[in-house]
Amino acid sequence: MLFTCNMEPLFGFLLGLILAVASSAQNCICATNKWMVCAQDAFGNCTCMLVGSNHRVDCSMLTSKCLLMKAEMVPMKEKRFRGRPRGLLDNDSIYNPDCEESGIFKARQCTQTDTCWCVNTAGVRRTEKGGKSLNCGELVRTSWIYIELKHKKRSSALDVPDVAKVLKHLFESRYKLHPKYIAAVKYDSPLTQICLNQNGSEKSRYDVDTADVACYFEKDMKDESIFHSNSTLTVAGNGHALDIEKIRIYYLDEKPPEFCMKQLVAGISAVVTVVVLTAGLGIAVLVILRWLRTREYEKAEIKEMGEIRAPS
Repeated sequence: MLFTCNMEPLFGFLLGLILAVASSAQNCICATNKWMVCAQDAFGNCTCMLVGSNHRVDCSMLTSKCLLMKAEMVPMKEKRFRGRPRGLLDNDSIYNPDCEESGIFKARQCTQTDTCWCVNTAGVRRTEKGGKSLNCGELVRTSWIYIELKHKKRSSALDVPDVAKVLKHLFESRYKLHPKYIAAVKYDSPLTQICLNQNGSEKSRYDVDTADVACYFEKDMKDESIFHSNSTLTVAGNGHALDIEKIRIYYLDEKPPEFCMKQLVAGISAVVTVVVLTAGLGIAVLVILRWLRTREYEKAEIKEMGEIRAPS
């Protein structure tokens, strides 16, 4: 009996330790990114790696847009996250990027076919496509980001200051963006315009990047949240939800893009050609119509002269 009584406290301690470890393992998740594979080491530290890469990610911050795009390129069967599967958009902004160790985009991006181009800090192409010899030099910073939202028609208008207040709070609380980077929020039903400004000289290493914020926000608006929680984000004003039907994001770099003039000249030439051909066709039609009217007038005149000359 004495042996049994001495074992009970030890058994209870071991059971509590097992439950604590199990509970800790369940909490080993990346709250800011569900596209993660997380594991707990022997010391109880939770380490999260991005799917399809060996990038270790700090889950206390937003994941960089470059790493997010890389994760999107991983086949859906390899992704281990909850939620319905979502495919890729077939447009120029989706590609498998090369990222620096810090997670930012490399200035030059290339495909497997050795087609290369230069991008900005938002990963948006800012030059013509070329070969491996293309020199991008530096990663140009995107300093201004304009987000335009359009909601569906409503029976009643929303309070403008209230909508702006809700959106500012959303960017500060959900995406941890410092308020000094929110330049303006304007609402004019049905459009909402959000202007973010973040220059490279004022951004510190601890500040979230506006390009990452815009990426997370766009996913939230399309009901494709990157956060581990699958709860749907609702933007509301006056207690009424804004039913967003369209979102557009525009990027303005600190330096102008470097697209060559060849395609622009070719485009202008094509437009001029179309205008000239259209104008020539219009003139030809007018000439033909005028000629037909002249012929009809001459026929009518001859007919009238014949009736005058005919004997009564």
